[in-house]
Amino acid sequence: MKIFAKEQIYEGDRLTTERQGISSTDLMERAGTQIFNWLHGRMQGAPVPIHVFCGIGNNGGDGLVVSRHLITHGYNVTTYIVNCSDKRSKDFLINYDRVKSVTKDWPVLLTCKEEFPEIKREDIIIDAVFGIGLNRPADDWVKSLFQHFRDSGAYTLAIDMPSGLYPDKVPEDENGVVWANHTLSFASPKLVFFLPDTARFTQQWEIVDIGLDPEFLHTTPTMAELIGKYEVLPVYRPRDKFSHKGDYGHALIIGGSYGKIGAVVLAGKSALSIGAGLVTTYIPKCGYDVLQSALPEAMVITDQDENQISTIEYNIEPTVIGIGIGLGTDEQTAEALGVFLKKNDRPLVIDADGLNILSAHEELLKLLPERTILTPHPKELKRLMG
Repeated sequence: MKIFAKEQIYEGDRLTTERQGISSTDLMERAGTQIFNWLHGRMQGAPVPIHVFCGIGNNGGDGLVVSRHLITHGYNVTTYIVNCSDKRSKDFLINYDRVKSVTKDWPVLLTCKEEFPEIKREDIIIDAVFGIGLNRPADDWVKSLFQHFRDSGAYTLAIDMPSGLYPDKVPEDENGVVWANHTLSFASPKLVFFLPDTARFTQQWEIVDIGLDPEFLHTTPTMAELIGKYEVLPVYRPRDKFSHKGDYGHALIIGGSYGKIGAVVLAGKSALSIGAGLVTTYIPKCGYDVLQSALPEAMVITDQDENQISTIEYNIEPTVIGIGIGLGTDEQTAEALGVFLKKNDRPLVIDADGLNILSAHEELLKLLPERTILTPHPKELKRLMG
């Protein structure tokens, strides 16, 4: 699943209206209707008080569409306009008038803390204050409104993304962000749903299909993609009923040093659990008893050294090799890695201390064969990049 950047989302909206011959207002109606359908399918007319908080941009316009449908279907809904600017988007104004046409209870204008409504724990909040267009922190009184949401304990549903979040970077102040129980994101997830500093702002998320142009969705390259079930299914190969372990590859895991044999145990278990037919580990002698006891399914080759890897020599034909976990960075081990890289022609995954050795010996990077995968965490990546 592609994760589109903000500029790409705007372009997708533009191409959709152009190629489908609809207006931006029509696209907003489509998006808001999908949000309503999601809610209506779960609430089934329940008389729970619903508070819809709308900004004055297009995200607020989406919220107004939702509010109008809730009103016409008999829900107990109150609409609020968070008046954080004198500017209003065209589609917001159109949908503001549409809401006024279906109820005598016009949207309530909020301009300061003293005007905040009472929200009870059993109520529902729909957050449509800010969308992907936000480019500055919220005003202090708006931050207080978001805190008011949290203090109420009410279930909070965010439209497209929690207000106060930027689509692709960390906000300056977490108090200026809505903490959503659920987020309904249009067309694709946002990158911030997966960043460690921002993922907590939405406990759960779902994608809502608003009918964006199929060619745009299929042909637009993105910097990030989410790999889920539907991405894996086309390459998944079910196991033949009469197959055996030799049909499913032989993984060789090279690593471990005194006090770090557990890393190889974990890697071996992982290799077996994801489907490797055979697993062999290459470890220093000190880890033999531990590994054979903890992972009897794996075969073990020991280095001549008692406590670390000093040479990498084996007479098996692995399908794929993983190296580096618990390896240590001793100079003798680094030399062994260099010799190994010069002669290895198998697909290779390098992790942990294998990466740290590469960082300290940049000349080894030239020896990496094709089909090599590096798996650094942020600090390892920083060392690799100098």
